[in-house]
Amino acid sequence: MIAFSAVPRIMVATQPVDFRKGMNGLVALVASALKADPYCGDIFVFRAKRGDRLRCLYWDGSGMILATKWLENGSFTFPPIRDGAMSMPAEQFGLLIAGLDWTRIDRKLVKQPTKIA
Repeated sequence: MIAFSAVPRIMVATQPVDFRKGMNGLVALVASALKADPYCGDIFVFRAKRGDRLRCLYWDGSGMILATKWLENGSFTFPPIRDGAMSMPAEQFGLLIAGLDWTRIDRKLVKQPTKIA
């Protein structure tokens, strides 16, 4: 089981990645292309060109974890292709991993309570 000490930030690389890259290649890609520290505890998500596969890279404090998922039918819903990465809330990440269209879910904004005197 992968346990998180705090809710990690999820960063999705918006450019497709050659899935022949292994863990070392993805770590280098995080550092060079995404300008991020691969050992900071964030989850980095990469997509394949066909859109039916994704890879997640995560440093848990004692080692690097590389997880791969592919869908037998259909494809994942990814953000539009452009340079860089985008941050994704944990709820949307859960939908992405499940193969659901996370862009169709409306986030309800909750009004912050006023200070009681």
